[in-house]
Amino acid sequence: MKQNGNSAKFVKKKKKKKMSKAGMIIVSIISTLALTAFVVCSYVLISALIFINGDIAVDLDEYKESQNQTSFIYATDSNGKTVELARLHGEEDRVWVDLEDMSPYMSKAVIALEDNRFETHSGVDWIRLGGVILKPDQIGQGGSTLTQQLIKNLTNNKSVTIVRKYWEILSALNFEKHYDKDIIIEAYLNTAYFGSGCYGVKTAAQKYFGKDIKELNAVECAVIASITQKPTTNNPLLNPEKNRERAEYCLKVMNKLGSISNSEYQDALNYKLIFTNSEDYVPDENSEAIKKVNENSVINSFYVDYVIQCVRDDLMEEYGYSKQQATDEIYYHGLKIYAAVDLDIQNTLEDIYVNRKSLPTTTHTYKNNNGEEVKEKVQSAMTIMDYSGRVVAIVGQADEKTENRGLNRAANSYRQPGSTIKPLATYAPAIEMNIHNYSSKVKDYAIALNGEFWPHNVDKSLGSGSNVTVQYAVQESLNTVPARIIKDDLGIENSFNFLQNKFHLSNLDDTNDKSLAPLATGALTHGATTVEMASAYATFGNGGIYYKPYSYYKVTNSKGTKTVLSNEEPKCERAISEETSFIMNKILQTVNTSYYGTASTVRKFPIFAKTGTTTSEKDRWFCAGTPYYVAAVWCGYDHPDSLNYDLNPCGKIFFRVFDEIHEGLAQKEFPTSTGVVEKRYCTVSGKLAGSKCYSTRTGYYKLTNLPPVCTSCTGGHSGTSSTNPANTGEIVDQVISGIGEIVDQVITDNTGGTPVSGGTGER
Repeated sequence: MKQNGNSAKFVKKKKKKKMSKAGMIIVSIISTLALTAFVVCSYVLISALIFINGDIAVDLDEYKESQNQTSFIYATDSNGKTVELARLHGEEDRVWVDLEDMSPYMSKAVIALEDNRFETHSGVDWIRLGGVILKPDQIGQGGSTLTQQLIKNLTNNKSVTIVRKYWEILSALNFEKHYDKDIIIEAYLNTAYFGSGCYGVKTAAQKYFGKDIKELNAVECAVIASITQKPTTNNPLLNPEKNRERAEYCLKVMNKLGSISNSEYQDALNYKLIFTNSEDYVPDENSEAIKKVNENSVINSFYVDYVIQCVRDDLMEEYGYSKQQATDEIYYHGLKIYAAVDLDIQNTLEDIYVNRKSLPTTTHTYKNNNGEEVKEKVQSAMTIMDYSGRVVAIVGQADEKTENRGLNRAANSYRQPGSTIKPLATYAPAIEMNIHNYSSKVKDYAIALNGEFWPHNVDKSLGSGSNVTVQYAVQESLNTVPARIIKDDLGIENSFNFLQNKFHLSNLDDTNDKSLAPLATGALTHGATTVEMASAYATFGNGGIYYKPYSYYKVTNSKGTKTVLSNEEPKCERAISEETSFIMNKILQTVNTSYYGTASTVRKFPIFAKTGTTTSEKDRWFCAGTPYYVAAVWCGYDHPDSLNYDLNPCGKIFFRVFDEIHEGLAQKEFPTSTGVVEKRYCTVSGKLAGSKCYSTRTGYYKLTNLPPVCTSCTGGHSGTSSTNPANTGEIVDQVISGIGEIVDQVITDNTGGTPVSGGTGER
């Protein structure tokens, strides 16, 4: 049947295709990414707007407060009065000057060269920035406004990254919300680097023209403005032609912008520039530039140098500063530093060292890097401390000091300590660990090591072969005894641990110094300083406490309202027991120091001491103390060579200095210990004296580690020994034991190989 036109038409509908699973995943990912991007962009945009319109991000007022402040070091004199010791301002010369006190051409010159739309933009020159972005080869340079450059100068963040640039842009926009254009250009002119160590236009004007910044004309301002882009290339003292080329371009732009008239422009081009290194330059003796030079010519003492070093290191440790940041903090942030120096002792020490009183005057010749022969005098350094860590005086060289912060041999020259290491690495640990006592007997004979007998004693012998007491081994500075104690009893690990963790020698080699030669005879890979040795030896005079050495009491901010660093409670820890400290003190008092002169004043006090000499006599040491002070003295050549002195010069220096600084001091004794008893011991056996012991001496022992009573003596003699422990009974014992020792060593220990080098003992 035929359907008419009004009849419904039957149309077959197409079936919709379902999206594949993979397509759905792709769409979902794209949607998620788009949504994420929208959220992130919205968050970044909103955060940026909040940041730009929020509180000050970079506080210029806070920066100015510390920018132009000299730091001071103070000391307390003998009358208890606070006196100024030194003023500190950096090699980077920074002086803030107000815009109204500058030449009117200065800001115009900088704007012409660096940012000619400065007056109209809001912190970022979007036109200029867009031009840089369109030229990929110029990204990272040329797009920053003066405001952005100021932000960089204030934050000292000069890394070339997109993140840094982003925050710089936001900070610049924020900055201009809070400061007007005059403040911004003034801050820029005071913080920009103008070469030759000059930060700010005031110091630049003094450096290059010997003038005050207010006196400069248009072309002189253009010269200074031309430096910033390339401070070395465009330095007018180094490259006047390059600077002139850019300065003329600067003047041209200034004229084009209407900053200077046509006549001013022509006058500027025709003006004859006279720099401070020009033949025509005549300095004004009353100028600030000359005054600055004179101020910088003051040579500070070694103590001031040491204080600066200590404050810098402590700032780095306390606040995580870099070395440069810590140095800037000291020189530019107006710190008040209260030094721990004893001015009278420091003056005495400097007088003796500058004038070489009791110091050696010998010289030697060495060849420099050019093969030329150079003659140099023997050098010396000394550190004096009290027993709570206070460095009361320090000197880093003999002769007059001629530079600031040069080599301070007392604090920074690490030299092998020779026999002065023995009490620290051998005897104190052995007594502390109850391995040995005051009169323990140890064989005085070399050990077989790598096929050779080692070490030799000061008399070049391998030892007497006899048994000697620990006290006698210290007194005579035998090398054989500490080598035996470490090898057979104490152990290398224990010895090294005491040096590193108890006495805090900082420059030990964890590999090479863990062996007999460094530990037994002081042949350390790098060595120690007089500061380290004095602080370690202080434990023998204060009951066994190690105090970290300090040179200042406290450091405050410029107003004194905030303590930045403090040593008012010195850092300390127990290194050895009170008993060990007392016993070591008594042992070290038996060291013979009569060779070094009468020194009648200081010899009224008890003195503990230890000498030190290294292989070939390249270093000499003397570490000693009275109940008032402890000191370490070093002598040697900067280019090591044999000293060849029969008498240790460090001992003479010590007694000369200490005799003077003990003048007028009241009698005083070292601290005692209730855990130590005084007993007579048998010089033959080293045990506590029995009723039949015919040769005895006085020793000091821990109550908890008393040796047994001698039962081997049969009598026949009476009385006590002389100062020489080798009495009749001991001689017999030593000869017999010595013969047995030699045989024993040859049979059991010889393993073949090469000899071991090490320090030599000395009196």
